[in-house]
Amino acid sequence: MNPLASIGREAKALWSEGRGPSLGAIAGTWGLLLGTRMIYPVLLPALRDDFGLSLSVAGLLVTILWLGSALGQLPSGILADRFSERSVMATGTLVAALGVTLVVAAPTAAVLFAATALVGVGQSLYPIARITILTDMYPDRIGSALGVTMATGDFGQTVVPPIAGTLAAAIAWQAGFGMMVPGLLVGSLALMVVLPSQTGSTDTDGTSDDNRLGELISDLREGDVLFLAFILFLYVLVWQSFTGFYPTYLTEEKPVSKPTASLLFSLFFAFGVVIKPAAGAAYDRIGPRRSLVAVLSGPVVGLGLLPFVDSLPALVVITALVSTMLGSGAITQSFLSEAFSEEARGTGLGVVRTSTATLGAAGPVLFGVIAERGYFDEGYFLLAGLMAVIVVLTLVFFEE
Repeated sequence: MNPLASIGREAKALWSEGRGPSLGAIAGTWGLLLGTRMIYPVLLPALRDDFGLSLSVAGLLVTILWLGSALGQLPSGILADRFSERSVMATGTLVAALGVTLVVAAPTAAVLFAATALVGVGQSLYPIARITILTDMYPDRIGSALGVTMATGDFGQTVVPPIAGTLAAAIAWQAGFGMMVPGLLVGSLALMVVLPSQTGSTDTDGTSDDNRLGELISDLREGDVLFLAFILFLYVLVWQSFTGFYPTYLTEEKPVSKPTASLLFSLFFAFGVVIKPAAGAAYDRIGPRRSLVAVLSGPVVGLGLLPFVDSLPALVVITALVSTMLGSGAITQSFLSEAFSEEARGTGLGVVRTSTATLGAAGPVLFGVIAERGYFDEGYFLLAGLMAVIVVLTLVFFEE
């Protein structure tokens, strides 16, 4: 099969029936939100210098960001089931823009932490509504649609951090954050203008709270849902720990300059632009078992070898190996989206994502404590071990 022809057919199908502009608005705003979030690891050294933060406290700042990104997902899911996904996503984007504005103006570390939490909360209102609306828009291609949207998120995470780092070096770290505010405001407006006011996931069918709760409990009892939730928790724990400190690790433990570390960090997400759509399409075609093993095996090797390499070419290869983990989200979230009934989809996804992301948010602060005690390298061995556990569990639990 011609890969280019296959890509062309998928793109045509995703754009068909007038769905293209809506997909573009959803994906584009998601890219801005994730790009904003990934400014933190790149500018963490500057924040540490300006506010006098230790490694463990810097880790706590990243944990606050991730915790905020988790807490709003359950309310977002409930609202997505009851009201318009469009309003939920647009409101979340506005809240994130307000949080970034406060970060730029923060006079003290306390204000910085509070504003960072607001950035996270704003971002947390977006993901569940994004999944539910895409599930309704693309009932037969949810893997591909989510993969494309998540790839756009990685594009934002690829492009935004080095630009922010350049502005921070040339002007101040505040400029690196502040550049995102206009884009977030435009994204919020685009969502309100382009997206439909209601989709099939909204509460237009008279579904009662008792019936919705019954559907949710029934769905959560399914073994596959609980197992995928556990995999998602481990993945979030590893991913947040890795991304939170990778630029800092490169500059403090490797012979790598800050600009080069920023580029390697962006390269990690650049690979995701290709990996996520491929992972989503693989889920649609071969299911969760083989697609998950394919994307999670690379990080086991890459994270395990990272402490042993110092040359730039070797670090590029390691970054590429670890980046295949980015395909996991397109697989697990597609599976979970289809596992829940339509009446409880948003709430169910909110329960799973909020619980897993909240628990996983402990990763950066724990990793920061490990690094501060002189065990930076050992921390990556631990992450490699957790990835290996996920691969083994996937092979054992899922049938072909």
